[in-house]
Amino acid sequence: MPSVDTLLPFAGISLLLALTPGPDNLFVLVQSARYGVRSGLATVLGLCTGLMAHTALVAAGLGAVLTASLTAFTILKALGAAYLAFLAWQAFRAPVGAAETSKLELHSIWQAYAKGVAMNLSNPKVIMFFLAFLPQFVTAERGQVTLQIAVLGLVFAVAALAVFAGIAWTAGAVGQTFMRSTRLQRCLNWFAGTVFLALAVKLAVTSRR
Repeated sequence: MPSVDTLLPFAGISLLLALTPGPDNLFVLVQSARYGVRSGLATVLGLCTGLMAHTALVAAGLGAVLTASLTAFTILKALGAAYLAFLAWQAFRAPVGAAETSKLELHSIWQAYAKGVAMNLSNPKVIMFFLAFLPQFVTAERGQVTLQIAVLGLVFAVAALAVFAGIAWTAGAVGQTFMRSTRLQRCLNWFAGTVFLALAVKLAVTSRR
């Protein structure tokens, strides 16, 4: 187990990193605004599940293998960009109106959760970040390196959960107000599509460095 002297600064840094604007924050913001607080929180849980999966890969030593493989990196990056482009296409095509708003409210919680998992796992930059970040707080003298990495990953996920949940609650409440107006619905759909498309392009052109 990491010491308290290690966990406290790690938790603080994790909170700051979660607060830093990035793809995950924007994803939670858009999903919550379009589908409501419940779907937003489900998306957050999906993202945090992805973080724990990345932690498990790093702890098992597979992270270094995936990071070293250009082919694996390229395939994962392409899948992530394609998925985000698909979400952009869905948002641009989303109809508006009172009837469609009620359909949005039926958006499956499991769908939102799955989107969060897919969003996180399809971003190769996450595992590269974990591979570089988590080991800095591991102390070999304390033994059980795998356990230390697992605990650090859990702390990071909890910090992300707290920050992203706040974003989901805020954006969800504001978004439901937008959904009462057809014009604002259309603007929100286009905003969502633009964000997803920008994230897709950003991921597609990213490199391993």
